Amino acid sequence: MKKLLVLGMLGLLCAGASARTLLIDVRTPEEYAAGHLEGALNIDHQLIAQRIGMTGASKDDELILYCRSGHRAGIALETLNGMGYRKVRNYGGMEDARKKLQQK
Repeated sequence: MKKLLVLGMLGLLCAGASARTLLIDVRTPEEYAAGHLEGALNIDHQLIAQRIGMTGASKDDELILYCRSGHRAGIALETLNGMGYRKVRNYGGMEDARKKLQQK
């Protein structure tokens, strides 16, 4: 019984550890190269459906999107929601995203 309890707890810990947060800059590669938030991946909003799988993101991961103003991040959010991603957030422009991440 004790062994089953330990194995069950380990399983829950592993399951919880697998969900992660990805920060995604949906601007063009040129905009990204000119400056981006630390740790952000770059996937142009027009290619998000084709390239999100390359990140290894699961449907349960939190995906935080930003761009210059929030408009392209909104388009990417709708695309990802349509693909079944459940925890997608539009953090707006880069400076807005920086502020929200500092509060998190």
